[in-house]
Amino acid sequence: MAMKVLREVGRKRSGAAGIGGSTGFADCAAAAMGVAERREGGGGTKPVNLFTAVNQALHIALDTDPRSYVFGEDVGFGGVFRCTTGLADRFGKNRVFNTPLCEQGIAGFAIGLAAMGNRAIAEIQFADYIFPAFDQLVNEAAKFRYRSGNEFNCGGLTIRSPYGAVGHGGHYHSQSPEAFFCHVPGLKVVIPRSPREAKGLLLASIRDPNPVIFFEPKWLYRLSVEEVPEGDYMLPLSQAEVIRKGSDITLIGWGAQLAVLEQACEDAAKDGISCELIDLRTLIPWDKETVEASVSKTGKLLISHEAPITGGFGAEIAASIAERCFLRLEAPVARVCGLDTPFPLVYEPFYMPTKNKILDAIKATVNY
Repeated sequence: MAMKVLREVGRKRSGAAGIGGSTGFADCAAAAMGVAERREGGGGTKPVNLFTAVNQALHIALDTDPRSYVFGEDVGFGGVFRCTTGLADRFGKNRVFNTPLCEQGIAGFAIGLAAMGNRAIAEIQFADYIFPAFDQLVNEAAKFRYRSGNEFNCGGLTIRSPYGAVGHGGHYHSQSPEAFFCHVPGLKVVIPRSPREAKGLLLASIRDPNPVIFFEPKWLYRLSVEEVPEGDYMLPLSQAEVIRKGSDITLIGWGAQLAVLEQACEDAAKDGISCELIDLRTLIPWDKETVEASVSKTGKLLISHEAPITGGFGAEIAASIAERCFLRLEAPVARVCGLDTPFPLVYEPFYMPTKNKILDAIKATVNY
């Protein structure tokens, strides 16, 4: 099947628009930001959960661009989380198909497909299993444009993968590996917090002229439900969102952790503490200006994520804000994160950065 698709897209290459054109990474990113300004399409809104929002985005991507392909382990019959349900029936098995259980093969094939001017949307079934594909992603996908002097690129590549805790996943189905990829120039890393965000950010990621790693919080696939526009829309990458205004302390998170942070903000408000909450949304390149403006106002910062605290992306945010806001910080930057252990099964409640841990850190930072 893979060779058949490669032959098919090879014949189409001469008529397909190049991804990224002749511009460099920075120019492509700027262009993508402009494209991503397109907002909610017609058709009204409908309450859906997160996996349905992802499914809608994939339907739209395949429907609006004949160069788009969706593939991965078990995606042909809907995937383990049902995100690809109905795609093969509608668009055919040449555009939506299963792959062998070989993550490095999935990534390698996706890079080649994207390099030929197509939009390769590959699924890694769990983020925990993205590591066999690590070399392909960090040494090939991320460097493809750079090492060819911008003569070639694989900017049409999007890797989707469910990440994070799920309540019973243990150490092989619960990890948050985003920081590994944030260390690699040439990749974008995007993590949505809700159904509306997931649909808009996924469509923007698929259409972005750079390789994107798109992590989906599997805990929220069915749990998170909100009104989502039924039409085609995109949300801008590398633009954080202030989802709660405050004056005493700035809180930053992404993905499923935003729901926990919101609960902590509500409890802090009962004690008279006003929290400003920011969803980073895109981790690389991240929106330093929005975070800096908030911390300059509040003078305090707390970062929370599920990944282990040492080397987590929260450390990069803390270092950057310490450099940018040193004279305006009124307390050390606080981090409430996962523990420096393998992800546990029965001890998951102790590992997780819970609401109470965050609330204690809020009070300690405000009262510093």
